[in-house]
Amino acid sequence: MTAPELDSRAAVRWPAVIRGALLGLALIIPITIVGAILDRSMANFDDSGWRVVLALLIALAFVPAGGYAARLARVAPLTNGALAGVGTFVVWLPVRVLIWLTRDDRPGLVTGRDPVFRPGQLFGFLVISTALGMLGGYLASRRRPRADDSHGSSAG
Repeated sequence: MTAPELDSRAAVRWPAVIRGALLGLALIIPITIVGAILDRSMANFDDSGWRVVLALLIALAFVPAGGYAARLARVAPLTNGALAGVGTFVVWLPVRVLIWLTRDDRPGLVTGRDPVFRPGQLFGFLVISTALGMLGGYLASRRRPRADDSHGSSAG
């Protein structure tokens, strides 16, 4: 096999994955910043419903990331969507560390009474980001027009 044949068979389209991950990051950063602001300004943020709402919004951001990657990549929408979801999570981690560094009351990053990152949370986000990225890829693949559809009309 020649190099062009291998490239045409590759399922992963890295430019699509990177663009999908950047879209997810563009959605997650404002949500993370709002969460940090609310945490700082509210006395009972940990006991409020905002924490759950913000976590759901962050989780749902993986769906459009995977969907965008799948729309850009015509092959393997689930693979490209999953990688975009994981990529979003991976590029979000340094942003979350920067937010941690700017806080005055800095709890432990991975250790201490109330760390920012717990191993279970990190593993959970890897699984969730992959699954929701795949869901976005699946939804995007369902919206594509089929090759056998000619102008949406059926011959009868």
